[in-house]
Amino acid sequence: MEDSPLGDATIAADLLDDYEAEPMFIDDSELPGDRFLDRELSWLAFNQRVLELAEDDTLPLLERANFLAIFASNLDEFFMVRVAGLKRRIATGIAVPTNIGRAPLDVLADVGRRAHELQERHAQAFQALKPLLDDAGIHVEHWSDLDERDRVTLDETFSGQIFPVLMPLAVDPAHPFPYISGLSLNLSIRVRNPKTGKEEFARLKVPTNLPRFVKLPDAGTGVLRFIPLEDLISNHLEELFPGMEVLEHHEFRVTRNEDVEVEEDDAENLINALEKELQRRRFGPPIRLEITDDMDEVTLGLLMSELQITEQEVYRLPAPLDLSGLFEVTRIDKPALKYPRHVPTTSVNLLPTEPNERPDVFASISRGDILLHHPYESFATSVQTFIEQAALDPDVLAIKQTLYRTSGDSPIVEALIDAAEAGKAVLALVEIKARFDEQANIGWARKLEKAGVHVVYGLVGLKTHSKLALVIRQEGGRLRHYSHIGTGNYNPKTSRIYEDLGLLTADDTVGKDLTRLFNELSGYAIEKKFKRLLVAPRYLRKGLLKQIAREAENARAGKPSGIRIKVNSMVDEAVIDGLYRASQSGVPVDIWVRGICSLTPGVEGLSENIRVRSILGRYLEHSRIFRFENDGDPQVFIGSADMMHRNLDRRVEALIRLTRAEHLDELQRLFDLAMSDETSAWWLGSDGVWNRHDRNDAGEPLPDLQNELMRQIAARKRSGVR
Repeated sequence: MEDSPLGDATIAADLLDDYEAEPMFIDDSELPGDRFLDRELSWLAFNQRVLELAEDDTLPLLERANFLAIFASNLDEFFMVRVAGLKRRIATGIAVPTNIGRAPLDVLADVGRRAHELQERHAQAFQALKPLLDDAGIHVEHWSDLDERDRVTLDETFSGQIFPVLMPLAVDPAHPFPYISGLSLNLSIRVRNPKTGKEEFARLKVPTNLPRFVKLPDAGTGVLRFIPLEDLISNHLEELFPGMEVLEHHEFRVTRNEDVEVEEDDAENLINALEKELQRRRFGPPIRLEITDDMDEVTLGLLMSELQITEQEVYRLPAPLDLSGLFEVTRIDKPALKYPRHVPTTSVNLLPTEPNERPDVFASISRGDILLHHPYESFATSVQTFIEQAALDPDVLAIKQTLYRTSGDSPIVEALIDAAEAGKAVLALVEIKARFDEQANIGWARKLEKAGVHVVYGLVGLKTHSKLALVIRQEGGRLRHYSHIGTGNYNPKTSRIYEDLGLLTADDTVGKDLTRLFNELSGYAIEKKFKRLLVAPRYLRKGLLKQIAREAENARAGKPSGIRIKVNSMVDEAVIDGLYRASQSGVPVDIWVRGICSLTPGVEGLSENIRVRSILGRYLEHSRIFRFENDGDPQVFIGSADMMHRNLDRRVEALIRLTRAEHLDELQRLFDLAMSDETSAWWLGSDGVWNRHDRNDAGEPLPDLQNELMRQIAARKRSGVR
């Protein structure tokens, strides 16, 4: 890929010359060829960890059901994007090996085998959970479980609320095989004409705009009872095919390639090009066929033939299919079956100095940089209030912000609209290529433009993934910068379940950095020097590699050294090789990763000084942290970038260097807790296998990191600790 116009990033003046040099190449000739773990199988291992939470009988029941739904939703996206990518490479004949040097066809076979195992285990986990739900007064019924009174009630429900929206589609010479939309739940139906004896096939799509689980009356018992919508429909097929004899009916579900590709260089209008591509997404080729395990061979043969699906791509599972539908069940109001309620606290640094004063975000930030930790600390009373107060403040002249993903009723977007309508200069960089949020972001972009917001879409060929907000305020005859740099999206809804960090600062250096960066994103500037930012795609990897190499040099010189990294994914080969070399030099390396990890720890002579941990739980670990010991003068960054090619080469990412000693100490303590042998976590072994360590030698549960953080951060408010 050609160099992006995005500018340089430095953390100290003595690194400038190095960053202006030619791209850095690492000699990997002395490193073993099998040093990486396969990224696709590593992702499946991550989803297995999610499944293990669903199987954990120490967790609240509805939370276990929620993890079953998350597993299903995760796997859908994996097939739509990652498996689809492998198949596309195979189909086009592109002989590009995977990250471990294997042919895509071989990796696809391994992925298929592992996915089959996990989907079967997932179905078994639901079957094991179902009687526990029954005992808790939540019954997922089958038609055969119902008495006559229930059936009469459901007959009325079907006739009045379901039958009118159903659309059975016959397949015969006059009716070609219908298009099966991706992720839709369907019924395959074989019927026979009793007069002619001729058999016919029909397909019926289960409506997506109706509840997946139909509620039954509880008759005052307090027991909640549901029946899957497809089960209810299946037992009323005679009404859809009157005069015909229903021979067979089975559930099936198709997953399609739904990744989006837009050639931006050839697209005069990016939004129009993307909208056309979103329409084409609906017709991507099938890559997985899920069927109930009782489907007859005649029906299966027809589906495989029409969909051009291979046997390897067929997944036979017990009903019900699509367990992401369990998200509906988890919304049931039964607090005893969920995690104890947690109310985020307001950051003590944002509280007014006097009890009767009104909160003033700008006054609080002026007192010093504020490090936020969501969802332990409230997003609503910090970042959201920051933008809302800026929109209303008559002294604020301009607001600039990136928007990657946001909620459907976003108060952040509404605040930007209010600011523009109040006459402020507002710039919103909307990333309309955010995967699976493209349509929503197009809608927001048009709404913002209509309100007078200056909307831009970033740089051609790059996604803008950085989380940045800049407010320009008139104070005492001069302009002052107020900035927010975060690790998570400006989304109030996900901020309640995503763990993220953010920095609020009035540091003029950061404000000027962001001003230049926004100018580059919206105009034609080419910046080469930032003071507290590391910016991708040109120099972020290079800057991190320089820091890693410095730690190795310090270790060899007998100076204090150490590397601690927290990311969602660790895949980039250059960064991993740098960490291997640091380990060989004696640098202790801690990697805290949520998802994919292609680094193999604990290998003698290569990575014996590297530990890898993963923590999953109530909140989705989403923050990214990079800490380098630097001979006793720690360099610590937070930001939006994972260690993946797409983040480092094809996205605009930004890391901010923290400077306050208390913030550095706070993140050091966070790592100490996460990497402790006394904290529940998964450990990655030198064999590439993740093992859960959640019990001590006495068999008692180990402390949960997220529970401990909730306790610690809530205690700050009570004690007034800053």
